[in-house]
Amino acid sequence: MRGHGKHRRPKNAPLARGLAAAGLTGSAALALPLAGATSAGAVAPQGTPSVAVVKAATVKTAPKTGLVKYTVVSGDSLSKIAHKYAVPGGWKKLYRDNQAAVGADPSLIRPGLKLTVHAEAKGRDKSAPRADRSAERTTVKRSSAQGAAAARPAAAVRAAAPKAATYANNLDGWIRESLDIMAAKGIPGSYDGIYRNIMRESSGNPLAINNWDSNAAAGTPSKGLLQVIDPTFRAYHVAGTPFDPYDPVANITAACNYAADRYGSIDNVFGAY
Repeated sequence: MRGHGKHRRPKNAPLARGLAAAGLTGSAALALPLAGATSAGAVAPQGTPSVAVVKAATVKTAPKTGLVKYTVVSGDSLSKIAHKYAVPGGWKKLYRDNQAAVGADPSLIRPGLKLTVHAEAKGRDKSAPRADRSAERTTVKRSSAQGAAAARPAAAVRAAAPKAATYANNLDGWIRESLDIMAAKGIPGSYDGIYRNIMRESSGNPLAINNWDSNAAAGTPSKGLLQVIDPTFRAYHVAGTPFDPYDPVANITAACNYAADRYGSIDNVFGAY
């Protein structure tokens, strides 16, 4: 047990005195106190900073400015470079320091130009933690949004998509489907105008054919709901419909396309056309 008011001598003291008496000098002599200080038996005084603390203190007290040799690359400007290196005084200071190299126009700097930049000391910028936290928040928000989008049921996505129209396989369905196609193609016509002309021409029979009029005598009989001859069907066929004059929708849209070209609309047709 120690005596009160006394300090135990380090065990390596005799060795240190012996070496000193032997006349050791130079690097060996300087190394010995360090060896003693770091030996297992050494007692560090309370409050002595650790190596990590000393290093941190060194970084904090590093000089704020320094000279950097910078080579201009494509897309650079004095403003960008000054911002990158936090030049005190901004691009104007950077220009004054390098006016001889840059020339009369500070907005014209060529790639490869060597500049001397009075930059702040390298290290983490004070705004970096805030920027990092902002980036982290943005990443979290983006990830949350992506996760929410991925978690949406497929049924909800399908429900949002427009449903394909369905049509009855009868005269009413054929006319309605034809009207939708005509609207998409910019062909005029109304339900009443189409229905009225169909009932007069074929009574609603898509397979109707006229084998006794002048067209039939010429070898091109009228066919289908609106009694269209083959040359007219070929000339006015609407893309996206079957190339068949007996197809109800193809026949109606071709006839309405012809009537729009000849009479302005199928609604203006009240007899043979």
